[in-house]
Amino acid sequence: MGSEFGILGAWNQADSIGRTVAILLLLMSIATWIVIIIKTLSLMRYKRMVKPSKDFWHSESLESGIQKLGHSADNPFLLLTLEGREAVAHHRNTQEHLHDSLDISDWITRNLRYRIDGFTARLQSGLSILATVGSIAPFVGLFGTVWGIIHALLAIGASGQASMDTVAGPIGEALVMTAAGLAVAIPAVVGYNALIRGNKSLLLHVNSFAHDLHAYYVTGARVSHNAKPSKELPQKKG
Repeated sequence: MGSEFGILGAWNQADSIGRTVAILLLLMSIATWIVIIIKTLSLMRYKRMVKPSKDFWHSESLESGIQKLGHSADNPFLLLTLEGREAVAHHRNTQEHLHDSLDISDWITRNLRYRIDGFTARLQSGLSILATVGSIAPFVGLFGTVWGIIHALLAIGASGQASMDTVAGPIGEALVMTAAGLAVAIPAVVGYNALIRGNKSLLLHVNSFAHDLHAYYVTGARVSHNAKPSKELPQKKG
């Protein structure tokens, strides 16, 4: 009797619709954990790049600073630095009448913003899956619960009596579906919120680095964040 209330008992008692709901919840759970694991590892890897970005400003030259950032193709700090350098070179090598309506500050800002927007989109990719699963999984589980109760009522009607043997299977199926819906939704919601917080923290460092880069490429010096003047990277003469 007790096995009828377990997962195997619920599966055996379920019809094609009930099993479809169970498979759908299983697929959503697998997708949730895949996204959480992949995005967490990616976020941890990006956060390890924050310290080299701070060491960048203690370099003796721009080129040595770039070397400190590493060679990862998706390093946001490296990409911003190279993008800013290319923007300066492009602006200097363009005929004046072609860019006289857009000064170097606006041009660098546009290029850095383009890189930041691309990195932000990459960070947020996959999070819509967690948001979707967190929103609909409880309702999918609720649908399975309702379907199990309908089975119980049909069994009662067919037998003419509400004995435990008659309703145990369908009620067990309904209870398992309720728990399954919550078990899928809760990790998705928690993972989504945790990744959003982690992404915001990382983007704060990226935007701050981009702000300092903008000041360096326009004025030749990083914006000072304290009262004491600090040694800045010497700007390469163009």
